[in-house]
Amino acid sequence: VQLQASGGGLVQAGGSMRLSCVAAGFTYSRRAMGWFRQAPGKERDFVAAISWSGSTTVYADSVKGRFTISRDNAKNTVYLQMNSLKPEDTAAYYCAAASDTSVLRSTPTYWGQGTQVTVSS
Repeated sequence: VQLQASGGGLVQAGGSMRLSCVAAGFTYSRRAMGWFRQAPGKERDFVAAISWSGSTTVYADSVKGRFTISRDNAKNTVYLQMNSLKPEDTAAYYCAAASDTSVLRSTPTYWGQGTQVTVSS
């Protein structure tokens, strides 16, 4: 199983960035997908999740209205569009997969490696 995240980098506050995560090695289209983030010295926190059909999305309060999660099942890829970025969004972002969005929020089955997002003030 592989979850390959990409798209991180350095951006100024107020800017935008899109993360991608390509999945391989499992039945991607039947899995909920999502994103977590971890800032230095802090716990890994849930950011967003999307059901396998894309009909259900869930967001952490801290990113509602600024981040959008989406997926392209034909490409085995999940995206996180991040707008109006703030310095407090700085973290390593990890993609994850689970059987549904509720399970994903608590105990993801699969984890990808992180991609660093740094937002400068």
